Amino acid sequence: MEPASFEPPAVLDGVGIRIGVSACLVGEPVRYDSGHKRESFVADSLARYFQLVPVCPEVAIGLGVPREPIRLTGDADSPRAVGVKSGAPDVTDALRAFGRRMARELADLGGYVFKSKSPSCGMERVRVYRNGTVTKTGRGLYADEIMRAHPLLPVEEEGRLNDPVLRENFIERVYAHHRWRKMLASGVTADKLVAFHTAHKLILMAHGRRELTALGRLVAGAGDGEIDSRANEYALLFMAALRRRATRKRHTDVLFHLLGYLKRSLDSGDKTEMVGLIDQYRRGLIPLIVPVTLLRHHFRRYPNPYVDTQLYLQWQPAGLSLWNSI
Repeated sequence: MEPASFEPPAVLDGVGIRIGVSACLVGEPVRYDSGHKRESFVADSLARYFQLVPVCPEVAIGLGVPREPIRLTGDADSPRAVGVKSGAPDVTDALRAFGRRMARELADLGGYVFKSKSPSCGMERVRVYRNGTVTKTGRGLYADEIMRAHPLLPVEEEGRLNDPVLRENFIERVYAHHRWRKMLASGVTADKLVAFHTAHKLILMAHGRRELTALGRLVAGAGDGEIDSRANEYALLFMAALRRRATRKRHTDVLFHLLGYLKRSLDSGDKTEMVGLIDQYRRGLIPLIVPVTLLRHHFRRYPNPYVDTQLYLQWQPAGLSLWNSI
């Protein structure tokens, strides 16, 4: 099967990729106390690369500013959203209905950044109360509807984006999700699915060989049966694989794998320098961008047909400095 029909979009250009955000994170004064929770990475850095779509579900369903705060109560599997002091109003149904509506209207999103701990927008670990005591944790009602409707959608909370590894992981998933949707829009075929997988092999290797192997088996049977169902199965496993954090050890394996394609091109001095930088990265002495930059330089001098198909060395925008801290 010839994997030459997948052509990735401009992977470093986020123009046209829309990311949903809780409105308070970009500085809109929509919180219950008339304040906001502006996050500079979201409001400034992400805004330079993506089109942000701010949403405050609590204001959207008619709750005023300022207002009595709400919280989740009852069963963690089906909590109710009610006023903290009075127990009223009960806005459970309104928040869920708005979430279902926005899941339809924002079906083109490339990702979503939610406000942590929010009874409407929290992605996880939102407190659920019973008789005034926290019994369990759950998910904000609006966020739950968005995530249920779009299981492939990359989602994160603002606090977790302060972790360089989670930040890199989220942006990587946004671009990968975008490439997947672009491929689907052009009409998925067995050839395109194989080519898509081929382009992401080294990225997947950094997240785990088990997932890479499982996806490879799916692709190997891409010519059998219904391609749409095969693609759906692939997409679920692909995005789940990317949610697994890439580790220093697995990145090191990828770097040495790439170096293997240069063994006949580099002289002994260049090889020694490259091995030394990869080892320094492995030991945590330098960030990933250092050996990656030198590998990019060598592959510009000595192009390799297989490496040219790979997105690993080129998927991220330099301005976000994603590999400067990991």
